[in-house]
Amino acid sequence: MRSLRIFKQSFVALAMTLAAGHTMTQNTASAQQVTPAAVADPFLWLEDVDGQRSMDWVHRENARSLPVLENDRRYPALLQSALQVAQNRDRLPLGGIQHGYLYNFWQDESHVRGIWRRATVASYAAGDPEWQTLLDVDALASTEHANWVWEGADCDPSGARCMVSLSNGGLDAITRREFDIASRSFVANGFVIPEAKSRMTWIDHDTLLVATNWGEGSLTPSGYPFILRRWRRGTPLSSAQDYVRGAQSDVGITPFDVTDTDGSHHVFIDHNVTFFESTIQVMTASGPRELTLPRKANFNGLYRGRLIVTLLQEWRIAGHTYANGELVAIPLNTATRAAPTIEEIYTPGPRQSIEGVAITRDAVLVAGFDNVRGRLQRFALNGNAWSGAPVALPQTGVINIVSADSRDSHAFATYEDFLTPQTLYSLDDKAATARNVRALTAQFDATPYVVEQFEAVSRDDTHVPYFVVHRRDMQLNGQNPTLLYAYGGFQLSQTPSYSGYIGRLWLDQGGVYVLANIRGGGEFGPAWHDAGLKTHRQVIYDDFYAVERNLVARHITDPRHLGISGRSNGGLLMGVMLNQHPEMVHAAVVGSPLIDMLRYDQMLAGASWVGEYGSPSVPEERAFLEQISPYQNLRHRDDFPLVFIYTSTKDDRVHPGHARKYAARLEELGIPFLYYENTDGGHQATANLREAGRRRALEYMYLAQRLMD
Repeated sequence: MRSLRIFKQSFVALAMTLAAGHTMTQNTASAQQVTPAAVADPFLWLEDVDGQRSMDWVHRENARSLPVLENDRRYPALLQSALQVAQNRDRLPLGGIQHGYLYNFWQDESHVRGIWRRATVASYAAGDPEWQTLLDVDALASTEHANWVWEGADCDPSGARCMVSLSNGGLDAITRREFDIASRSFVANGFVIPEAKSRMTWIDHDTLLVATNWGEGSLTPSGYPFILRRWRRGTPLSSAQDYVRGAQSDVGITPFDVTDTDGSHHVFIDHNVTFFESTIQVMTASGPRELTLPRKANFNGLYRGRLIVTLLQEWRIAGHTYANGELVAIPLNTATRAAPTIEEIYTPGPRQSIEGVAITRDAVLVAGFDNVRGRLQRFALNGNAWSGAPVALPQTGVINIVSADSRDSHAFATYEDFLTPQTLYSLDDKAATARNVRALTAQFDATPYVVEQFEAVSRDDTHVPYFVVHRRDMQLNGQNPTLLYAYGGFQLSQTPSYSGYIGRLWLDQGGVYVLANIRGGGEFGPAWHDAGLKTHRQVIYDDFYAVERNLVARHITDPRHLGISGRSNGGLLMGVMLNQHPEMVHAAVVGSPLIDMLRYDQMLAGASWVGEYGSPSVPEERAFLEQISPYQNLRHRDDFPLVFIYTSTKDDRVHPGHARKYAARLEELGIPFLYYENTDGGHQATANLREAGRRRALEYMYLAQRLMD
């Protein structure tokens, strides 16, 4: 469904969620450009995504590595458990609310690609949803002989028509097709946006704003569109008229629409100047007008004529200073003035954060953390004054607002922790009280386990929290098989969440699970993330090393029994830690990783991430990247562990060339490794539930071999 909460984080989620606007073929060509870094790179040919030579290499590595894991006598049982988790029907059907319905996308063993469906909010809140199937993606793929993967839907203000997004095998590039809800069919001669990493929104039933690949010169260096055009029904897309243009030096441009609590519809345009900085315009009868906002802010939506905004930087305006991380309201009718009216709603403390904001007809809901433990608050405007109160929910895990609509008093939230399955709550009484609607059945017996939270002290004396999930009777003998996971980037917090995979494939096999809340995430607000930006990134790696050492100091594990895991930006974390401290671990899962940090900005969406990592074209930032880039700093060491690397051929977000070149460099140095490249599946390296289960089984089989044998 159309997003009803617009965050600047939505672009971060596009971060690492949408990617460049090039097709894979275009990026393959660009990968062959000769640069100084490329001249010295003997494995540049592995960036040729679908080339015969590179695919022969992929098939050879898969054929060599997979039998090592799949021929283990324990693997069939692990795979069976993983598939049971992946295909478990006992999952909460979550989704978005619009016009009295909750829309949900559902997958199971009978619907591998999935079905898009809806139920009335009333039946859903009662715990007995009456589902109406709208689109069967399995049937569609079969009829059209296509490898369709569901990517969502954006609906017009009336809810009658939606632009359904489908990708080929999990690519970030999507095809958008107009779908009629009443007839449950695609609209004949309706709107169609061909495959691209496009952005769009509805102005009205007959008009779209579209940013897409318009041809040569229409994309930014990041590969995102920067030209926004107005497209009228009944005309070809090529005839769409320019509405506004960003700068080609920007990251991209994103139109979005928001409905206020009175039902009024508003269209905005987000100019993504850098990855974390934007300017936002509002569409008016006289043309777009820029909102007065700091460049780093999350626009969450509209409530009673007010923009609800989370500040991601300190904001000094009209003689007043507003805190980094603060939640404010700005009346829309003042929002384009040089000095708009600003109302303060809530300011988190130094060990608190705002994770999500949602708007109902009656209130602004704020989910966040207090020392990485979830909480939910409700704020409302009484006259001209804002007042807030907590919503009573458990506070030892994570709370997510999963459904809300500015035209509806209903909202829904979930709670979970490491040992408590996800539980759905209906937020009743104008979202002031929480009522348990349904709790999932446990996927493993949590009785033997306990969760503890500790802190490690990093090199600069920063206290870094981490969670340990282990058996109650765990012996502090320093020999417990332990898996340490972290991410450390893009202000994405790592939460104490329930996972059947971790429970059944790791804890039940005798393992200990650790989640580290290192800097780079958002667990303590924007400042926790900002501390590790660009040339300051070493603090992230120091934090992770501090947690590794603290686990050993507490006699939970030792380097022989410690494994680490991360994917995407977390794969970069793995690569750096393996170079800086290989002696600390005996296993590492390196998933869909960023590895070549001197070329990352030339590969797929990489140029959009220079706000996070710094640019190889800026001398000071390049000098730092040269120090930490896993690919260039890889050296033969006798204490380097055998690693497991995985990626996907169809990952058009983080180029599979990163993982391939890393593996090739390891081979060149005579360092053993295991490698798996799924030829389907996009950035998640899985295109369906069966592949999701298989990937987890491979990971935990590898970890068992390395840490338990």
